[in-house]
Amino acid sequence: MRTMTRFTQLSLVAGLSIGLLSTSAWAQFRQPEDAVAYRKGALNVMGNHFFVRLGGMVSGRAPYDAKAAQESADVVLFMSKLPWAGFGPGTNVGDTAAKPAIWTEQAKFRELAEAMQGDAQKLANAAKAGNLETLRGAFRVLGESCKKCHDEYRKM
Repeated sequence: MRTMTRFTQLSLVAGLSIGLLSTSAWAQFRQPEDAVAYRKGALNVMGNHFFVRLGGMVSGRAPYDAKAAQESADVVLFMSKLPWAGFGPGTNVGDTAAKPAIWTEQAKFRELAEAMQGDAQKLANAAKAGNLETLRGAFRVLGESCKKCHDEYRKM
């Protein structure tokens, strides 16, 4: 039987934890601050795997490891579906970098989220190819997708 790497174990635990949190998100958050914490947690895990782990490989700051790249891309894809439940009505409170426009431009915000999810799928597909140049291209596309949403809806 193949043993899981420490990275895979941590990713699985993070994914399951966020997955369990998402179950309560679909029902209802107890407090608006819970929604803020939920979405920040999901975005943090996704950002770590994308910007830190994959970003290190595509920029040459870290050695390219096809298996690790695929694992991180799979985490990014999974996590790309989770934070949006935390942007419901009344969750524009507390310690958040979210701009108020998220709640007045929900259709546009959702459109950008869905585009990002599509680009996350392309990243996962590129990582499965096991080719650094293919991964770089998909990384750039997803990075542009993230930037577009951040420029519109995140306080810097």
